[in-house]
Amino acid sequence: MDKIEGSVLAGVPMGAVALTLTRSTIRMQHAHTWSVDKSNSVHDLVVCLTGSANYEVEGKTIGMEPGRAMLLPAETHFVGYSTSKEPYTGIAQHFTLDLFGRLDLISQMNLKRSVTLARWDMMEPLTRYYHDNSPPYSTTLLQHHLFMFLLIEFIEQAHVGWREQSVGNVNNPDALSFSIMVAASQIAADPLNGGIVERALNAAPYNADYFKREFRKRVGWTPDKFQEFKRMERAMGLMAGGCSVKRAAELSGYSDAYYFSRMFKRYIGISPLGYRQSEKSNREGAFPRGEEDGQLLYPLTR
Repeated sequence: MDKIEGSVLAGVPMGAVALTLTRSTIRMQHAHTWSVDKSNSVHDLVVCLTGSANYEVEGKTIGMEPGRAMLLPAETHFVGYSTSKEPYTGIAQHFTLDLFGRLDLISQMNLKRSVTLARWDMMEPLTRYYHDNSPPYSTTLLQHHLFMFLLIEFIEQAHVGWREQSVGNVNNPDALSFSIMVAASQIAADPLNGGIVERALNAAPYNADYFKREFRKRVGWTPDKFQEFKRMERAMGLMAGGCSVKRAAELSGYSDAYYFSRMFKRYIGISPLGYRQSEKSNREGAFPRGEEDGQLLYPLTR
């Protein structure tokens, strides 16, 4: 366990994003004669379970086969047709994904049109369950949560980068929040990159000092300290998975284990060895001191 990938959406506040399923799930069950020629007013995520099909989108041909997922953005014209004798099955879900109730989050990202889902051994039964159990004429809470999982899985693999931050007037608080979300996401996704903070700050259309202050108000850390904390989170995951303190330090960007230990205690509130022991005790069923529900929340201090 030498590598932990950052999440594209790691910097997105929990309450900032609203997913809406705009219609019931299309449970695809298409014969070899199936074809379609249309566009949708909202986004559409398509995941193939069996069979195969081709889609012609903006002059390019996209092949769909089991494990393949494709995003058709709103107002995108496409032509699709089956290419197999066996039924082309899967799901097609129409949705919107709004940021702060005003911005279309999908349109703020550069995404690959389609990807092969890397964890298909896990995603296939989930997709099949979604296909078989989604109500034909409505949407449900369970359906909403399952689709969010599928959508995040797609975004994590399809994300190429954030589009240029020119969202309206920079005095708009939503535009500022969006820029902070992008910066936090960039830092969280690549915390070992020594130049990531400077790059994120340079990409934001705001005065650097002002942006740092607003970043701290919304995230709770300055950009530099947020990067340091994300490196510590990486180390926590490595140690929880069995890495030694020295190895976790190295894989988190610290050549000096003693310096790493001092910084870890400063940010997390406990020494690396103390953290490993508390995690071990927790896995064995012992409650951390002072925590009756068995959960120890980090950082202990900020």
